[in-house]
Amino acid sequence: VQLQASGGGLVQAGESLKLSCVVSGSIFSTLHMNWWRQAPGKQRELVALISSGGVTNYPDAMKGRFTTSRVNARNTVYLQIHDLKPEDTAIYYCQTLYQGTALWGQGTLVTVSS
Repeated sequence: VQLQASGGGLVQAGESLKLSCVVSGSIFSTLHMNWWRQAPGKQRELVALISSGGVTNYPDAMKGRFTTSRVNARNTVYLQIHDLKPEDTAIYYCQTLYQGTALWGQGTLVTVSS
């Protein structure tokens, strides 16, 4: 199982961005998926969760501007970020737990300019 995140880039504050994470293999529909981010000099923090059944959850600090979704037929999970702020600048990672092991994508860099 491999995870490949994409969709990051340089954006202006106030814009929106949609990140994607494609998961290889045939088990995607059984996987709970998470999005994390790590800003420069800071610890990695949880951004969003989506269960195998499509139920979403967000830490309190992430509620409102972040939306995660999935399309099982495409083996893809998405993270939509609205009203981007400079403090959203970070590497965004998709992650899952498979056979007791945490698997991570390589991350995609989002840079928000003011």
